[in-house]
Parts: sequence; structure tokens; C-alpha cells
Amino acid sequence: MNAAVEAAHLLLAVAALGDAAAGTSVTPTLLKAGSTTNTVPAGAEFAVDVRVRTIAEQDRVDAAIRAIAPTLPGAVIRVEGGANRRPMERESSAALFAEAVAIAEAAGLTPFEGVAVGGASDGNFTAGLGVPTLDGLGAVGGGAHADDEHVIVAMIPERIALLHGLLSAALPGGRA
Repeated sequence: MNAAVEAAHLLLAVAALGDAAAGTSVTPTLLKAGSTTNTVPAGAEFAVDVRVRTIAEQDRVDAAIRAIAPTLPGAVIRVEGGANRRPMERESSAALFAEAVAIAEAAGLTPFEGVAVGGASDGNFTAGLGVPTLDGLGAVGGGAHADDEHVIVAMIPERIALLHGLLSAALPGGRA
């Protein structure tokens, strides 16, 4: 049995679990197989990056990965790990987001819209615990994690004003 060939079958099966309409990407990433060029690989492994918008979709992908059966006779599949954080479902923070929009509007700040980007942050941990969480309250800019990453310095005072308004609203006697 050639573990590299089995891994190739598995990579294709795992990648096929993505669902663009649901906002789900399932991307096999780091791949390792074999030890020398003249030996049939006895083992192989790969990592998978999964991005989802809902807990139900995360559970679907996890269950589907764990249900994939080997293709080659004698192959054994072992799935290790799993989701390292729950997605930030939009509904869980809808009221807090509405509060942020109202604060920005009342303060005359640049209007903004909520977006779902499919990434992961520390906010996923608090949102996963049921704590209303807003992500992306930092500097306005673009090109995250790329050569053209940048911050629009002129927007920093607006972000500070928005954060001040949100903190003030959270204090006793603050805006409801």
C-alpha cells in the first residue's frame, strides 16, 4: 500500500467538502509522505484549514472528514484534532453590532457595514462562549497579512470614538 497515493485520494475527498454557497472552504494544506525517493511511503499526513460561517456547517464538515473511508486495501485513516474555535455566527452579536452602528451614527462617524470574512481571531473564543463579540474594531485599512497591508491613519480617531462609545454604553448607567 502506498500511503502517498492514499493521501492523494483523501486530499481530493476532503477538498470536495467545501461549499461556496454556504461560505465554507475546506483546504488541505501541509502534506508529508515518505522518507526516501526509492521507498514506497508507509505513512502520510496532511493538515486541513476549514473556514465556516455556522456551527452547524463546522459540525457537518468535521463529521464528514471523520467518515471518509480508505480507498486502498490495507490503508488506515486516523483523524487527529478538530476545530480549534467555533465560528462567530452573525446572530450571536447582532444586538451589539446594532449598538455600534447607532453609536457611530449618533457621533457622526463614517458609516460601516458588517462583513463575514471567514477568518479566525481571539473573538471566536468569546463568541463561542455566548458572549456578544465584535471583531474588526481595530484600525481601518486593508491587505491583511500581505505585502500591501496598510492602515488609514486618518480613521484612527473615529475608531477610538467608536470604542469609547461602546465602552461607555457597557458601563452602569451607560447607553442601553
